[in-house]
Amino acid sequence: MVKNRHDGDRGIPEISFAAPAGTPAGVEVLSLADLRRRVPRERLAVPQRPDFHHLITLGDGMLRHPVDFTAHTLEPGSWLWIRPGQVHQWDDLTRAEGTLILFRQDFLDPATAAGARLDDPHAPVLRRPLADEAEALRLAAGHLASEFHALGHLPLEIHTAALRHLLAVLVLRLAHLTSPAGLPSAEPDATYLRFRDAVEKNFARTRRVEDYAEAMGYSSRTLSRATLASVGLGAKEVIDRRVVLEAKRLLAHSDQTAARIADRLGFSSATHFSKFFHQHTGQSPIAFRGTVRGGHAPG
Repeated sequence: MVKNRHDGDRGIPEISFAAPAGTPAGVEVLSLADLRRRVPRERLAVPQRPDFHHLITLGDGMLRHPVDFTAHTLEPGSWLWIRPGQVHQWDDLTRAEGTLILFRQDFLDPATAAGARLDDPHAPVLRRPLADEAEALRLAAGHLASEFHALGHLPLEIHTAALRHLLAVLVLRLAHLTSPAGLPSAEPDATYLRFRDAVEKNFARTRRVEDYAEAMGYSSRTLSRATLASVGLGAKEVIDRRVVLEAKRLLAHSDQTAARIADRLGFSSATHFSKFFHQHTGQSPIAFRGTVRGGHAPG
C-alpha cells in the first residue's frame, strides 16, 4: 500500500505510494477492514505526510481523523480528501467501516487533474455532499472498487485505463459539489490562485507581499484585493498562515529545536520566530509543542 521513508531533517515520516504486486501503479482501493488487518495500529497512529491523495468515505460508524491540526469527524455519506503534503494520522478505526482510495496525482490525465483541482493544498478536507450527490459518489466509488478488484478480467493496459476513467469521474464529482445553500461554489480568482501557488513555493524564503507582487507583475493592492475576494483574508495573512502551519507541523512532528525551525522557515533568529509564532497562535513554540504532545486535541 505505502512505503515509509523518514526525512531526518524534517522529522515527519514521509509516505510514498507503493502499488500492490500485480496491480496498476498509481491507484489502490481497499476497505478500512483491510487497512486494519494489514497495518499495525501503532503505525497508523503515527502522524504521516503522504505524497499521494487519500479519499476516505464511510458506510457505517464514525471516524475522527486529524489533518493539519484540525480534527474532522467523518460519518456515513461524507468524504475526507487528504492531499499530498498534508500531515494526518489515523484515529480509532474499530468503530468505522468504509472505503479508502489512494492515488498518485500523475495517475490521472492533466485535464482531469486541472478540473478536479488536484494541486490545491487549500481545498476543503471534509466534504458533505447533498443526498443526490452522495448517491452518485457512492456509485462511482463502487464502480471503481469493483474494477480494481477485477484484475485479470481485462488486459492490464485496458484495466488501467478503466480505473483511470472511473477515478476521474469520482474526483471530478467530489471537487464540484453543490454548496449546502444549493448554489454552485464560486470559482477561485485566477490572481489569487497564482498568488497561492507562489506562496506555497516560497513561504520559507519571503513573507513580504511586495516580493510576491513584484515577481508576479502585480501591485500589492491587487494581490490583497484578490485574496480578500477569494478567501476573506489579506495577502499578508495568507502568507503568515502558511508559515504558521508549517511551523506547527515541524514543532508537533519533529524534534528540531526552535532555532532550527526558525532557520528552515527563513527567520533571522529564534527570537524573531518565537515572537511571530506567539503573535499568530497565542503560544510560544515550545508551549505549542508541549500542548500537542501532551495529548490535547489539535487545533
